[in-house]
Amino acid sequence: MKKLPIRTCIGCGCEKPKKELIRVVKTPEGQILLDESGRMNGRGAYICRDPECMRKAIRTKGLDRSFREKVPEDVCRQLEKEMSGIAEGS
Repeated sequence: MKKLPIRTCIGCGCEKPKKELIRVVKTPEGQILLDESGRMNGRGAYICRDPECMRKAIRTKGLDRSFREKVPEDVCRQLEKEMSGIAEGS
């Protein structure tokens, strides 16, 4: 029997199967993007498909800790907007 990979949401801290979360990735070029495929190169962090979790991750500096640097405010706003679009499409 194959074991499901479990990841922790950087917003709410819940542990869920990897397929239920969205990966946020910092590419080798330094861009921070949502990676719905989960296959982009770079350092990744996982977050629930809930815009509230993204807001919480930004407010509690979860993104900053995951990527080991300060995430710019405009990038945070863009990620929040993209997450809202994904949540509405689900």
